[in-house]
Amino acid sequence: MDANGALKAATPWGAAKLIDELTLPQRAGEKRFASLVQLLEAPRGERLVRFAYSTGRTARRGPVTLRLRDLERLRAALAEHPDLAEVLRLGG
Repeated sequence: MDANGALKAATPWGAAKLIDELTLPQRAGEKRFASLVQLLEAPRGERLVRFAYSTGRTARRGPVTLRLRDLERLRAALAEHPDLAEVLRLGG
């Protein structure tokens, strides 16, 4: 979090400000986790999109696997995240 209360995310380009985040809850058997799609802004204003997963409050790197039905839910959830929909061009 920066001095203005904005959440920060570490990227190879430096600390980026979290602009928007879509959380997609998932389950595999008894395991519960979430895939995250984050819209970030790099220090020089460049927009970045990060896919991550979480088993709690922390975004973790690693492979993110989405089933077809998860992609359908992602596309539907983007209706509430127009900035992410625009950069991903999945808005319909």
